[in-house]
Amino acid sequence: MPSSPQSKGKPTALRPLPSLIFSSRWLQLPLYLGLIAAQAIYVFHFWVELVHLLEAVFGNQNALQALIVGIGYKSDASITRLNETIIMLVVLGLIDVVMISNLLIMVIVGGYETFVSRMNLEHHPDQPEWLDHVNASVLKVKLGTAIIGISSIHLLKTFINAANYDEKVMMWQTVIHITFLLSAMAIAYTDKLMSHHQSSGGH
Repeated sequence: MPSSPQSKGKPTALRPLPSLIFSSRWLQLPLYLGLIAAQAIYVFHFWVELVHLLEAVFGNQNALQALIVGIGYKSDASITRLNETIIMLVVLGLIDVVMISNLLIMVIVGGYETFVSRMNLEHHPDQPEWLDHVNASVLKVKLGTAIIGISSIHLLKTFINAANYDEKVMMWQTVIHITFLLSAMAIAYTDKLMSHHQSSGGH
């Protein structure tokens, strides 16, 4: 029996209304372009902070004061040179920027691939490993994990600079971090149950 056009892999022509609805996914494109702009801002912020840190190492007082104001560090004594706490807080801030940037990449690449259009990166040498099996559920779990990492960095910065924070602020940051952790665990568990249900239904 001759094969139908659909069996040869030819796309089925959509009716006007379904075609319009399906094409509406391209409305998300400006959102992802906006996230790329946000990524550029984070890159600029990273290099500004890094340059200030390098200048402060060589004794630039203006750069040192910019770092102190940026990290919210306070001390009873006048600070005229870098100390270990300031360096640690600045480096944690840089790590925080990198982790948020990684989160943006996951949202931009994974979201575009999942909800807008295929990128056809199968044979590209730099294709992210996680993009091979990305879907909405996997993306949610990875985003939850990334948010926990970012929250951990913020919490660590708060504990290192604990003298400048109120106890209630520290307590609520801890509670929020635990909430993020429990939420990510719940999402991962739900995704595991759904995957198990789908695999069981396939047999």
